Amino acid sequence: MISFRPGTPSHDLSVLRLLRPGPRQAAALAAAIIAATALPLAAPQITRRFVDDAIGGAGTDHLTVVAAGYLALAVAGQAARMVTAWLAGRLAWDGTNRLRERLTEHALGLDMDYHGRHTPGEMIERVDGDVVAVADFVVAFLLDVVASALLLAGVVVIVFGVDWRIGCALLAYCLLVGFGMVRAQRLAVPSAARSRAASATLFGNLEERLAGVEDLRANGAGAHTVRRFHQISAALYRAEVKDARVGTSLLAGTSVAFAAGTAIMLALAAWTLQSGALTVGTVVLLFQYTLMVRTPFERLIDQIRQYQAALAGLARIGDLLAERRTLPAPARPAVLPATGPLGLRLDGVGFTYPGDDEQVLSGISLTLAPGEKLGLVGRTGSGKTTLARLVLRLQDPSEGAVRVGGLDLREVGPASLRERIGVVTQDVRLFSASLRDNLTLFRPSPDDERLREILVGVGLGDWLDGLPDGLDTEIRGVSAGQAQLIAFARAFLADPGLVVLDEASSRLDPATERRIERSVARLLDGRTGVIIAHRLSSLSRVDKIAVLDHGKIIEYGRRADLAADPHSRFGRLLDLAGVSR
Repeated sequence: MISFRPGTPSHDLSVLRLLRPGPRQAAALAAAIIAATALPLAAPQITRRFVDDAIGGAGTDHLTVVAAGYLALAVAGQAARMVTAWLAGRLAWDGTNRLRERLTEHALGLDMDYHGRHTPGEMIERVDGDVVAVADFVVAFLLDVVASALLLAGVVVIVFGVDWRIGCALLAYCLLVGFGMVRAQRLAVPSAARSRAASATLFGNLEERLAGVEDLRANGAGAHTVRRFHQISAALYRAEVKDARVGTSLLAGTSVAFAAGTAIMLALAAWTLQSGALTVGTVVLLFQYTLMVRTPFERLIDQIRQYQAALAGLARIGDLLAERRTLPAPARPAVLPATGPLGLRLDGVGFTYPGDDEQVLSGISLTLAPGEKLGLVGRTGSGKTTLARLVLRLQDPSEGAVRVGGLDLREVGPASLRERIGVVTQDVRLFSASLRDNLTLFRPSPDDERLREILVGVGLGDWLDGLPDGLDTEIRGVSAGQAQLIAFARAFLADPGLVVLDEASSRLDPATERRIERSVARLLDGRTGVIIAHRLSSLSRVDKIAVLDHGKIIEYGRRADLAADPHSRFGRLLDLAGVSR
């Protein structure tokens, strides 16, 4: 029943390997499925004996024993099905959790360009929502497809043993119904895929609007937001209505087919009874097996929405795994120097976003010796943040090279790069977790004394003392200044050799900014630094200045020299900002 989108076979196999259980788990599940199949198959045999013995004049005690045996068999069958459901659910969640980990790792490794085109809400739906659909499908597949296929095969074999003519009719009927269901599934899967895509769009839109609720309310954009929500909801409604219409049509058609098949089987049984080839008990047995054939098919139809959603989810999972980084990993990753400040050099760097002919950066060349600090100055849109992303290797230059510690960043392994190059931005992300986890970003934690020392160093010692559970307190409702200081504490904990500060104090009040400036001074001590700042007062400690305009360096030199030059652009900017030269 599983079909994957052509063109991504390696990803399909990867998904299947992640869902595959271990040998012991598979053996236990197989035994449970066999028991859940064999016990119901035996029940009609007892019914036949009861009917034939009753017609033959058997005593009440004998019939009571037979009836008790039937009851015990029915209870055992239900128990086996419950065990099968429990094992299937456990295996499904184990496998899909592995799949979640694989998707999350893959998604986090994709470039900034990809994440710029997809909202966080959409990514959550892709990584978790589609996997939930797959988990539901795996359980339903094991219970309703595998078990039902075994049950159908057992029924056909038994009926063939009773009467080969009725067995042939039953086999032909099952094949016809099965062919019809396969054809119906091919028609149903596209509608389910459209429904899940519309759902992902809705979640992505909701996430964006909820994140920007203050701006929307302050600027009176509520009416537009609600109207847009109605439009997206309407698209989801239309997709789900079409999906439901397809499913309802399939269910109605199948019900008619089952009714016709039951009537045919009863007619054949009545004909063989009149000819004396079968007993009444055997006719009842055939009737029960006919109803038993119907049950697996009905289960398949009842679960068809899950099958549709899962197949659509598998296709979307394959699409996500097929996405590739545009930043190639080095074949032989180099390692940056493990200690000390790192030098930085940009050689003729240019950058153009994929699919865009406009050059964002052009001819950028500058050099920082280990321990030197550079201030980047320029209007909004001049290319400062893009340049910082190149230094962090969130993008690769279209021209030239970015060298850190004497190595081209394209040759440096990702782990070494993240360990030795740090960043602090104005947009600090805090997690619903303890202060400890927010500092270490869920990595193994150093001793508490080290964490406390760092927090005291950035000015958060008194705040830490007021937390009810200290480092294990789940942090909520922190101010912008506290969040910014936590970001600096993260950088201190990582102890990088090169630090990029991107507008790290632009949204803070003057008192908090002074605390941030002290943290900046401590963080940059003994490290190479690249500082992007609109407030020129925060660049008093840098060694060099680069003034950017339209993606080009229009002025570059030592800060003291540029500040002393009455004709320099940087000097005029200091004058306009009221900052002493």
